[in-house]
Amino acid sequence: MYLCLMLPTSRKELDRLGYGNVDIILFSGDAYVDHPSFGAAVIGRVLQASGYRVAVVPQPNWRDDLRDFKKLGVPRLFFAVTSGNMDSMVNHYTAARRLRSNDAYTPGGRAGMRPDYAVTVYTRILKQLYPHIPVVLGGIEASLRRLTHYDYWSDALKPSVLIESGADYLVYGMGERPITELALKLRGHAPVEVIRNIPQIAYIANDAGEIPHNPDKVLYLPSHTECLNSKKKFAEHFRVFEQQANASDSPVLAEPLERKEGKTVIVNPPYPLMTTAQLDQVYDLPFTYQAHPRYKGKSIPALEMIRFSVCLHRGCFGGCSFCTIAAHQGKGISSRSLESVTAEVARLTAREEFRGHLSDLGGPTANMYRMQGRNLAKCDACNRTSCLFPVVCKNLDTSHKPLLELYRAVRNIPGVKKATIGSGIRYDLFLNEKGFLNDEGKQYFRELLQYHVSGRLKVAPEHTQDNVLNIMHKPSFALYRALKREFLSESKRTGSRKQLIPYFISSHPGCTQRDMNLLAGTFKSEKIRVEQVQDFTPTPMTKSSVMYYTGLVPETGKVVFAEHDLQKKALQKEGFFPEKY
Repeated sequence: MYLCLMLPTSRKELDRLGYGNVDIILFSGDAYVDHPSFGAAVIGRVLQASGYRVAVVPQPNWRDDLRDFKKLGVPRLFFAVTSGNMDSMVNHYTAARRLRSNDAYTPGGRAGMRPDYAVTVYTRILKQLYPHIPVVLGGIEASLRRLTHYDYWSDALKPSVLIESGADYLVYGMGERPITELALKLRGHAPVEVIRNIPQIAYIANDAGEIPHNPDKVLYLPSHTECLNSKKKFAEHFRVFEQQANASDSPVLAEPLERKEGKTVIVNPPYPLMTTAQLDQVYDLPFTYQAHPRYKGKSIPALEMIRFSVCLHRGCFGGCSFCTIAAHQGKGISSRSLESVTAEVARLTAREEFRGHLSDLGGPTANMYRMQGRNLAKCDACNRTSCLFPVVCKNLDTSHKPLLELYRAVRNIPGVKKATIGSGIRYDLFLNEKGFLNDEGKQYFRELLQYHVSGRLKVAPEHTQDNVLNIMHKPSFALYRALKREFLSESKRTGSRKQLIPYFISSHPGCTQRDMNLLAGTFKSEKIRVEQVQDFTPTPMTKSSVMYYTGLVPETGKVVFAEHDLQKKALQKEGFFPEKY
């Protein structure tokens, strides 16, 4: 009976359910965890709720006789493929390109259970075995590699994953609506040209006749070949993509493989933001919050970290240069209702293993819940990639009132002893260099420290030097100093012994060894001791990775320094620990 609560993963489970075959088989690089923080589980549940029979093949073995790719037979509609919750290359390798020794999304944390470039490897196998069955890509790896992108691990400019894998369609971003519409069209045997009109999908047009012909609605990007031949072209490619990705009336993007001849990657505009009701429907699905019983009680580290976390919203308008959130989830904020959140918390408190602690009430940025423009028409006409940099937009409603109401409601749910905030916060939403923006921001900060920080408040100033922070699209370090001042004042007022833990990045484009020396000097003079540090890793489809590869700022074309030497990158990271010297 317990098995039937989850999507089937084996022939025995299909037989137990009385399924001769299924509509969709989903291959994932992660272990199968039925939790709304795991993308494969969400897509599987959404398709199941739409009336489709769905099976999951988690972490298939790609090195043997390929039996995992054959064991469930052929789906009626399509194969769905994802690398899991992370890009497989980020999952496998450090910033120094060293192989990681563990994998948080695998039972026991065991490494090596998925291939490099997992989406491409899985798809090629499926296309070899079943050439006539559609393969649909989705998830982080596919979404952020949907167009020409810089791949740090091969140090090369790669074409769209559609080209490399041979897949039929790619669903980018948060895929509930496009994957459901795609399933509906395939079930109804819709013509290819109808399927290709679905928002938020990408596909390959093999010749000019397959490219949409409305010149007002199709925007050509520089071709992949042009980007290979010119770093300036690639920087321009990204600038246009980033500007259009979150535009209110974005066009179809067309990226030829070679100029305007032959294959062309077509990326349709995204769906509008999910409404609160639509988002609630997703999180109200009957997730078990458990790993599949096939793992026989083995711990999956990622699940243990987030089992009792609750996502409040999607999207982020921060526009940090190194972040992929806007390219995947979008710049606009889509928020759940208070009722949906409290209902999920009540379900979690009823679980036998719940001990009273919710590990997170958050999202991509914890305190952007229900934030949007005051005048949405102005937002529609705006082409800023960040609502916070270089200054906070005057049209942005930064009210924390809905979030405070939600926090208070959760605290009053029976069984909740503690609800901490594990997601990062943007302190420029309630603070400037002079102090709190308003009484509401002050109240938010007070309640955050009093009720939702266990012992440490983790924030991300990222660097101390403003010239580097400008390239990162982050606020001045002076703002962190203001936060620290208010933190110490509040700690003194309440007698709290909590700690403020800052997070920093080394080797980001624009950061030289001199900048790290200056940072080390700031650390010494201000007695900053760090635990949360990271060497910059260029990830696909971020402005920072484009600057790293091209040495150019996409918006301006100005030359920017980027450290490529791994030894010198390591030396920059040492700057975080001046007490060693």
